[in-house]
Amino acid sequence: MHFIPEALDDYVVAHSEKEPELLQLLTRETYQKILQPRMLSGHYQGRILSILSKLINPKHILEIGTYTGYSALCLAEGITKHGQLHTIDINEELYDFQRKYFDLSKYGQQIHQHLGDATNVIPKIDLNFDLVFIDADKPNYPAYFDLIINKMNSGGVILSDNVLWSGKVIEKLKKDDASTTALLKYNKLLAEDPRVETVLLPVRDGLTITRVK
Repeated sequence: MHFIPEALDDYVVAHSEKEPELLQLLTRETYQKILQPRMLSGHYQGRILSILSKLINPKHILEIGTYTGYSALCLAEGITKHGQLHTIDINEELYDFQRKYFDLSKYGQQIHQHLGDATNVIPKIDLNFDLVFIDADKPNYPAYFDLIINKMNSGGVILSDNVLWSGKVIEKLKKDDASTTALLKYNKLLAEDPRVETVLLPVRDGLTITRVK
């Protein structure tokens, strides 16, 4: 989704950091072999994730929602030398695909995959995090926040994707729309919770940057 004219959006992308070759290959194979390839973070948002991670220089990263591993590799670009990235996905069919690209990168040994429902997996990861990226099933966004907020280091950052949900957050709410209902609750939570400070960016489908105090 574009929130600015497409020609201007093309200009923005053209004058941003180029997409690494490995991620170009991952994108191509995702579109060739995997269902719903639009779920990829993609070149422009991937470079945003990369530069934010480099600015934060996290020791421990948590990603909720791996898909084919694109965003994990972007986030790993800023990780400390002995840091760890833990990424959770419920789809076991994508595990080997993810692992192939993780191992082709220089971060392979630092990236740990977890299979299962993230609400069950997160409490079992005995770490505090400097950076978290939430890009999974929308109805659970508020639950994910509740699970991670006390596992965040002071000054840590939570990134949340798809928070504008194709503009549905400002449209009339449909009774059976669980995803939009959850995102409205989540966006309100981030804006009002005194433990955090939040900026919502109109990047692609909406990206929230939340800093834990």
